[in-house]
Amino acid sequence: MKRPFLFTLLILLASNCSAERINSESGNPPSHEIFDDLLRSNVSGDQVDYKGFINSKEKFEKYLDLISENPPDRGKWSKKEQLAYWINAYNAFTIKLIIDNYPVESIQDLHPTIYIPLVRTVWHKKFFKIGEVEMNLDEIEHDILRKEFNEPRIHFAINCASFSCPPLRNEAFTADKIDKQLEEQAVTFVNDSERNKISTNSADVSKIFSWFSKDFTKDGSLIQFLNKYSKAKLNEDAKIEYLDYDWSLNDKK
Repeated sequence: MKRPFLFTLLILLASNCSAERINSESGNPPSHEIFDDLLRSNVSGDQVDYKGFINSKEKFEKYLDLISENPPDRGKWSKKEQLAYWINAYNAFTIKLIIDNYPVESIQDLHPTIYIPLVRTVWHKKFFKIGEVEMNLDEIEHDILRKEFNEPRIHFAINCASFSCPPLRNEAFTADKIDKQLEEQAVTFVNDSERNKISTNSADVSKIFSWFSKDFTKDGSLIQFLNKYSKAKLNEDAKIEYLDYDWSLNDKK
């Protein structure tokens, strides 16, 4: 989620990025087959069956252990293998966060209630390891995915367990399919009328496009980016506004 500049500066001054301390001797990338099976069983449309993940917790923990114990080897893994790994890791550990605290109305209910240095939100809690390094979701999103991959479509792939987030895909990301998967995620989200309302002269779009505007405008304007995926094409002078963000849990009703 959005990281304020001053808070980012404090993090950088206080410690080295966890991602830079990950040393891998894991060899080949781990299989995401277990996660794929769980997603197919427990994700439908824009809803997640967290009770289903709880009922399959032993199987789910097996996958979490697999990715924790097999961090990416930047010297050996392809960029696509690394990208698929980190997107799946973000989504899987977000699900873990929810089921470990279930039932919960919103992921924002899990923000710290007492002061902890450098832990301002739920995304800054270090509750899992990659290799032997303690990490949090914020580091995966900002210090790895956004920093290392120059891929704005990741914002349509990672899921924050909330209604206004791009829906969680009901299959795991894999290196051999990731370009197609990311493209489908972008098209689906941009044209989702519950989360983006686009017409010729105006658009009310997700705040994701405001929070991460630099990611979407590296090669042109936001309107040009939206027009790559939107069925309704915006005029160059179209008015852009941003919708309120609904943080309610994307739980199966």
